[in-house]
Amino acid sequence: MLSIAVDAMGGDFGPRPIIEGTLQALRERSFKAILVGDVSAIKPLIPDAFLNRVSFVESSDVLDMHEAATNALKRKETSIYKAVDLVKEKQADAVVSMGHSGATMSLATLRIGRLKGVLRPAIATIMPTAVFGKVSLVLDVGANVDCKAEHLAQFAIMGEAYAKDILKIAQPKVGLLSNGEEKSKGNEITKEAYEMLTKMSSFVGNVEGNNIFDGSVDVIVCDGFVGNILLKTSEGVADSITKIIKHNIRKSPLAIAGAVLMRKVFTVLKKQVDYAEYGGAPLIGINGCAIIGHGKSNAKAVKNAIFQAITFSSSNINADIENKLTIFES
Repeated sequence: MLSIAVDAMGGDFGPRPIIEGTLQALRERSFKAILVGDVSAIKPLIPDAFLNRVSFVESSDVLDMHEAATNALKRKETSIYKAVDLVKEKQADAVVSMGHSGATMSLATLRIGRLKGVLRPAIATIMPTAVFGKVSLVLDVGANVDCKAEHLAQFAIMGEAYAKDILKIAQPKVGLLSNGEEKSKGNEITKEAYEMLTKMSSFVGNVEGNNIFDGSVDVIVCDGFVGNILLKTSEGVADSITKIIKHNIRKSPLAIAGAVLMRKVFTVLKKQVDYAEYGGAPLIGINGCAIIGHGKSNAKAVKNAIFQAITFSSSNINADIENKLTIFES
């Protein structure tokens, strides 16, 4: 049975939504949860019926969201440090944290270590598309601000492996995010990466921002600077569209009537753009599994982040990444 280390003290709302999400996951899946944090605060939140599948690791410190990520390396008593170390010591198969994303990424990379051949791990995120039931995967979205061509090429390998092993896409299409579809478009790094990526049979060439959401490509590769801006912009657009729709509906009785008829459509739309549906973003390229969640995560998001960790840890993705990276050695 898989063991998932959960940073019970991370997140903006304290341990309650994290514990509730963990309990929801335990009700639906078979795994063991290792809760890391202030045991006196979190143990009373666990019903007796779950104690046979829940263990606790005491942590006397919590890394604040506003602190520098580098502080995490010195603060060995923080909940995130101890949770990551459980994976390092093979006492847990994966770590899930809704806390400081930079700290989680840094600790996972340095404490757990990278896969053989991986230069830099990447954070991947799932994006909704206009095609029903289809999503796209974007990486990197924040782990690596400055990238070389070989980093982007490796992100493509990691993204392709995730699409196959986790998203179950048999033949994923991989695109390189650029300012035009033509081979000549992009900066010097993306042009160099383009040439490297031609060795991949799944590579379809350059793609533009709109292709992330139109369902034409499954994996989109970019550096963490561009990817993070893309992620935050997408979140902002989705939130703004929702507010605009609500505002205009309230202004018109006819629109209210239409909204009642379109309620199912709005429900589906809300579900597609809700981060809680996906739970968190995997840090791909480490010798283990780390899922990085949103600080404002509710119980549903925590549950789905744990589900991601279970799926990832049950797959052969890390071995597949190591094997596929050899394509660039020739």
